[in-house]
This record gives sequence, structure tokens and C-alpha cells, in this order.
Amino acid sequence: MKKTEQQRVIQGLLDHLDASTNVDAGGQVKIPVSTYLCPERAQQEWDLFFQDYPSILGLAADLPEAGTFFTNTDLGKPILCTRDNEGRFHAFLNVCRHRGVVVEAAASGKKQTFSCPFHAWTYSNQGELVALPREDHFGPVDKSCHGLVRLPAEEKHGLLFVNPSPNGALDLDERLGELGPELESWNLGRFVGSGAVTYPHAMNWKLANDTFGETYHFNVLHKNTLAHEFYGNVQMYDTFERNHRMMLCLKNIETLRYQSKADWQVLEGSLPVYFLFPNVQLIIGREGPTLVRVYPEEANPHASYSKISFYLDSELLTHTESEETRQILLDIQGRMRGFGEIIQQEDYVAAASSHVGMRSGAQEYLTFGRNEPALHHYHNTYRSALGLPPLTVNSH
Repeated sequence: MKKTEQQRVIQGLLDHLDASTNVDAGGQVKIPVSTYLCPERAQQEWDLFFQDYPSILGLAADLPEAGTFFTNTDLGKPILCTRDNEGRFHAFLNVCRHRGVVVEAAASGKKQTFSCPFHAWTYSNQGELVALPREDHFGPVDKSCHGLVRLPAEEKHGLLFVNPSPNGALDLDERLGELGPELESWNLGRFVGSGAVTYPHAMNWKLANDTFGETYHFNVLHKNTLAHEFYGNVQMYDTFERNHRMMLCLKNIETLRYQSKADWQVLEGSLPVYFLFPNVQLIIGREGPTLVRVYPEEANPHASYSKISFYLDSELLTHTESEETRQILLDIQGRMRGFGEIIQQEDYVAAASSHVGMRSGAQEYLTFGRNEPALHHYHNTYRSALGLPPLTVNSH
């Protein structure tokens, strides 16, 4: 993040604290509960947002070296992601071109080739069909036409983007807009993986996403956890095309009041939370990022799950020769996992309760306050992509 932007964000948070103000969306909006419960809407979202749209499947750290791979089924298709011997990122449908069997069953690992368990048709980590047994018996096969089906894929700003449609587009510069250079400035490629968890939840996927859309709830829902470290109901907020950035206010920001602006470091006083349309939260912490991906259970409006991946600065792993430094690393990893548990045990429990409440028929709409601009933005971007009119703002 540019130094001038860091200073603007920190000063804005301090101004909000001193004036007891917050970002203002200009009014409230009412969102129909059908947004979350309608099966037809769920099918539209699945088709548009998850079947033919650039999806972030991880950070560069998830393919840490040449020859590594991981598999993924979150988009309703078996996908194989690889880093070839030249370090290039590829993505394919993980499907043998002979009889359609899933080729690689392992979640991740290191391999030069991938062999189908049915008849041992074998593919390189660049997707080429390189061998099949007894071709003299089977008959000739044009190997150049029978490689794994390639998916549009690009490693950009330290993120791994894949479109699950073989004929789909990426257009990442257009999708990210002015946010791209800022993501690049975080040098996400320097991080290494530090584990992941998956949390299923009985609610619409957008409700899980909504929990990241405001800090109005911090002093209530998180009164015994995050409220010890953050000022609730205080943030800075900016949009970038369909994406946005929330800057949460750490209580440690008070220490910056006694520093020169030239010395301000944004991570000392704030926690950046990036929403990357349609389903990703990228949270930049002082010790490493956390990637939260929320998925529907295909077109089921009542079931979803979150995959939360943790990453550490590689520098932390190069200084573990002493017991003290090893303990520091364990403490950092523990705090990261503790943050994931707070999301599961507090945010997602409340969101699932909201889903139950909506299904009861008690009300026809939810209300997003003027201090919850991210919720306005989430849903207006979804509605725009679906060809629906924006939510009406009530400024009274």
C-alpha cells in the first residue's frame, strides 16, 4: 500500500475515533429475504459466479516449488492445479481423456506426472498426454489432442486465479481495477502455507460473506474476543470495481498518535480486509495473510462452507533454530487458528441463526444500516451482475 494511502487510512480512523463517527453509506437499505432463500436465485449465482468467473483457488504459496500440485472440487468440477518444471502455474480439469475418470485423488503433493488409476493413461504437469499402456493393442492415439482439458489460469499479485469454464475469460486487470497495484504491493509471493480449515454451515453462502461486511457487531458478538483488540463500529472503506477494502481499527492505533506520520505503518493501527468478488476475503495481518473462501453447496440456498487458509512470512520459518523462536512461531500459528475459530464459533453461528430466522417467515426483508456500506456494496454488485436493479437507499 502506498505510504500516502497508509497515512490517509490511519488519519481517517483517528478522526473517526475522535469525532465518534464512522463511514456513512448515506442511508439504510432493505434487502428481501428471498435474496438468501430463493432456489432460482441460488441457481443463477452458482451458474454465473462459480461456473464461469475467475475464482481464487489459493496463494502462490499453495504451489511452493516446481513440480507441486493441488486438487480442488469447490467449483463443482474436479480441478488439478500444477506448477511445472519452469515454475509456471497451470490448471486443468482433473479428468482422464480416455474414460473420464478423475486422474489425481490426492489433495496436494509433488509429482512430475499424473497417472489415471483406471488404465494408467499418464499426463505431465503441463497437461500433456505422455504415455498409455499397450498402445499397440488399444490403437493409435494422437497424444497432442488428448491432453488434460486446460482451464484459463493465471498467477497474479501472488494469487492463483482459475476460470472453471475451459472457454471462459480471466480479464484480471479489468476485474481488479485499481486494486491490482495495491495487492501487488503486499508481495504475497513471499508467504508460505501454514495450514487450512474447512467449516460447513447450514446457511446461504452470502450470509457467511456478510459477516465480514461491518464491525458494528464487534462490541456485542465479539465482546470477549476481538473487541479486546479492535474498536468496533469504526472503519475506513473504499471500493474498487466489484471489490472493496475495509480497514478495521486496531486499538494499537493509539500508539501512532505519538509518532510522526512519516513513520506510520498501516498494519500497526489497522487490519486490511479485501473483498475479492464474488466470495473471497483476503485479510492482511502483521504476521501473514488469511484467505477466506466461501462457497455454496452448488445451487442449494440453505447450505454452504468456508475454507480458511493461513500463511506466514517465510522469514519467520528461517529463524527457528532456538526454542524461543520456535515458541514465537507456535504462538503466531495459534493466534491465526484462534482467529479462524472465532469466525466459526461466533460469526458463523450468528449468521446461521439469521438463516433460521429468515426461513421462519418472521420478516420479508433485512435492513443494512448506513454504517454498513460493505453490505450495500456486496449486494449491489451481486444484483448488478444478475441484471437486477440496485437496492433503494432510504436516507431518512
